[in-house]
Amino acid sequence: MDVQKKFHTASIVSHYFPKLAPNQIALFNRLRDIYDHWNRKINLISRKDIVHLYLHHVLHGLAIAKVITFRAHTKILDFGTGGGFPGIPLAIMFPEVNFHLVDATAKKIKAVQAIATTLGLKNISVDWARGEDLKSTYDFVIGRGVAHLALFYHWVKDKIAKENKNSLYNGILYLKGPSSDHLPISMDVYPVQRFFIEPFFREKYLAHVYTT
Repeated sequence: MDVQKKFHTASIVSHYFPKLAPNQIALFNRLRDIYDHWNRKINLISRKDIVHLYLHHVLHGLAIAKVITFRAHTKILDFGTGGGFPGIPLAIMFPEVNFHLVDATAKKIKAVQAIATTLGLKNISVDWARGEDLKSTYDFVIGRGVAHLALFYHWVKDKIAKENKNSLYNGILYLKGPSSDHLPISMDVYPVQRFFIEPFFREKYLAHVYTT
């Protein structure tokens, strides 16, 4: 397949995750048509960027799956999910993990709920809510481009459960740019281009913020 064409199809996901089950591949393949449909109704993704759905949004979110394989029944909060990223791709990747997708924009949450329902993803719950309204705790809080990491940490630090059950300490897994971050707790930072070689990922990083 032509390299440029691969960027625009689910084959780029299969390339980096060759052990996907057939039903997972089928779900990833369906994302393009579903997001095209919803993007005509509401601006979930920049209309200029929808052609890059798999490279810029799906694969980017799946960088988290390169640093951790979540155990079954892990609880994850996708805080400020926007159009469902990174939560929806990760829910396809980890069907036995529970994802709670939350955003303060009602029309986006309505679309995300419809997308999850269309895909038949039983491991996703969706809420229109502000962070301070959430009472549950989670093993991990994930996010991408919601705010500066220090502010994101301030918003979600009390949402993280204390008991660890995964290979990484409970905490925040946040997709971010190259800016420096000074936080009062431990943080590991992974260059996303360590996992995906495409030039788009040169200035992309995954931060794991945690307490021990």
